[in-house]
Amino acid sequence: MNLETLKAALPDYAKDLKLNLGTLSNETSLNDQQKWGTFLACAFAVGEPKTIQALIGETEGRLTLEAAKAAKAAAAIMAMNNVYYRFTHLVNNEVFLTTPAKLRMTVIGAPGIEKPDFELYCMAVSAVNGCGKCMDAHEDELRKAGFTTEQVQACVRIGAVVNAVARTLAAEAAIA
Repeated sequence: MNLETLKAALPDYAKDLKLNLGTLSNETSLNDQQKWGTFLACAFAVGEPKTIQALIGETEGRLTLEAAKAAKAAAAIMAMNNVYYRFTHLVNNEVFLTTPAKLRMTVIGAPGIEKPDFELYCMAVSAVNGCGKCMDAHEDELRKAGFTTEQVQACVRIGAVVNAVARTLAAEAAIA
């Protein structure tokens, strides 16, 4: 599978998603590692099989093994962190804001690729998972690394479209 088969799997009512996949696959504000790693991280974050298979197929040859592993690691670590830090942000007891998380997060410090690219993957996954506290933290790190508004927006747009594609395919599978 690849991006074209993923687009073909979408129903006619999701034409905008097909078009957005095409547009984002040609995004030029991000380099290939940034763009395709973000696609892959978001596919693993949403967990829908066709989306994952298509984006694994599309990223083969475009990502190093290390970048693909880092994209998967970003999805995994953010699945945990986004829940925990969203909790600390939303709960009405401020003590949780200063209490150590006591969760292992070593991959964030040593992701196996350039740290700013890993932060980009984490930003997109955090947007998919809806954790404002994590998005703020990753956006701050991306700004320190020199990323522009356009680049941050591009990664979040990828996350939004991958999420919508996966939800559409999952909904269609439920009624098939």
